[in-house]
Amino acid sequence: MPITRAFRETLGDELRSDRAFRVAYLEEAISCLHSGDIGTGKAMLRDLINGTLGFGNLGKAVQTSPKSLMRMLSASGNPHAERLFAILHHLQKQEQVAVRVVPIGRRGTGRRKRKAG
Repeated sequence: MPITRAFRETLGDELRSDRAFRVAYLEEAISCLHSGDIGTGKAMLRDLINGTLGFGNLGKAVQTSPKSLMRMLSASGNPHAERLFAILHHLQKQEQVAVRVVPIGRRGTGRRKRKAG
């Protein structure tokens, strides 16, 4: 189902106005990419870029044409690792965050291992 214009505008407004939401959205996009859900990860990155800095500014920052970036992150696009990591690096730098991979078993469980003895 295609996303409606009202939803895109609402998402863009939220991304522009709420830093915590932007950071969480970026983390989720990276998590999708990392877990193999490439289509969702690329779609989320497109939304994030459109809602914040725009492809023109991102293109200048990563020295790639905006049209090339749009094609890379399209549903049928196939971004090269070098370009994808440049995009992710710039987005993290812009938000002043570093997204880290968390070992399985430590993420979101809220439980701590007991010390033996």
